[in-house]
Amino acid sequence: MKKILLVDDEESIHLLYRDELEEAGYEVHSALSGDEALHTFDILKPDLVILDINMPGLNGIDTLRCMKEKKPDLPIILSSAYQEFKQDLASWASDDYIVKSADLSELMDAVRKHLS
Repeated sequence: MKKILLVDDEESIHLLYRDELEEAGYEVHSALSGDEALHTFDILKPDLVILDINMPGLNGIDTLRCMKEKKPDLPIILSSAYQEFKQDLASWASDDYIVKSADLSELMDAVRKHLS
């Protein structure tokens, strides 16, 4: 079973994404901050990371950089409520960028693409 690390400071996103991802057969682990994500990342060794950008403390872009330094080939999907971050050059280090929505088809398509 493929392991996904879901990093977001919003509990509602965790519930929504977790249900969909687990129903699709993935093992989902959660982190509520960039710092927690980096700690979990080292222990879990996930197959994919879904990462929010706008979080208190260590933001998603800095967390992305740290993760890519440790494991450059790990697929990381940035997930943000803000479309404008997609234009930020720092976000280009991610493997995909999705805008948060109640329709999870774009997220699920990106996950399947990177884990197949």
